[in-house]
Amino acid sequence: MTWSTGLAGFAFGLLTAVVTAPVGVSGAVFLLPVQLSVLGVAGPAVTPTNLLFNVVAGPGALVRYRRAGLLHSPLTRLLLVGTLPGVVVGAVLRVFAVPGATAFRLLVAVLLLPLGLWLVARTLRPARHTPAQAPSRRAVTGLALVVGVVGGIYGIGGGSVLGPVLVGRGLPVARVAPAALASTFATSVAGASTFALLSLTGSGAVAPDWYLGLACGLGGLIGGYFGARLQPRLPETALRLALGALAVALGALYAVQSLR
Repeated sequence: MTWSTGLAGFAFGLLTAVVTAPVGVSGAVFLLPVQLSVLGVAGPAVTPTNLLFNVVAGPGALVRYRRAGLLHSPLTRLLLVGTLPGVVVGAVLRVFAVPGATAFRLLVAVLLLPLGLWLVARTLRPARHTPAQAPSRRAVTGLALVVGVVGGIYGIGGGSVLGPVLVGRGLPVARVAPAALASTFATSVAGASTFALLSLTGSGAVAPDWYLGLACGLGGLIGGYFGARLQPRLPETALRLALGALAVALGALYAVQSLR
């Protein structure tokens, strides 16, 4: 990795974390397309590199939320019970079932397009109901398991999808964000470790790009801390719309590229 690539990774990690940490998203969901198209990470290695970003960047926002007394909650435990085993299964599927660049770009598009459209729709037309009630424990754990599998394939740890989904169900961002980021951090550690072990038994670029992952993660570490600190001061509606619009744009781009 060259110095210019490392600096670019640091800058992208910093910017994405500042914008996404306030709503419980690590930023990896948007950093992965940058790794594919700008930073030149190819093959299955892009997924564990993205997970490594989460491992390094995660503590920045988590430290801030812990100081505010928002980190430990029953919701955090429910997400971990589902996403931890799911991310291991997803990592195995990524290596043995979807290693090709074309199939992987299509998978990125399938995930980002509906997520972005859903975020925008829920923001512009919020549900008309009184006090938001959390889904059942079984529903949260089941959803976390499915998202953990997808997160292990995509390299986002799982919490980055769970956060927007739970917020869309009406739960307050202040409750969801710390739980989603804690889940992302824990599952990213498990996912990156799984890829590292698989690299010892398989061939090809399965292990993470350690230097680039660390460079992006250091940027995310700083950006995540400040993003979490800025949460009370940022307009939530604008953040949701920005995240949704970016997801739609990136999803459309990779859909076109994968179908050429």
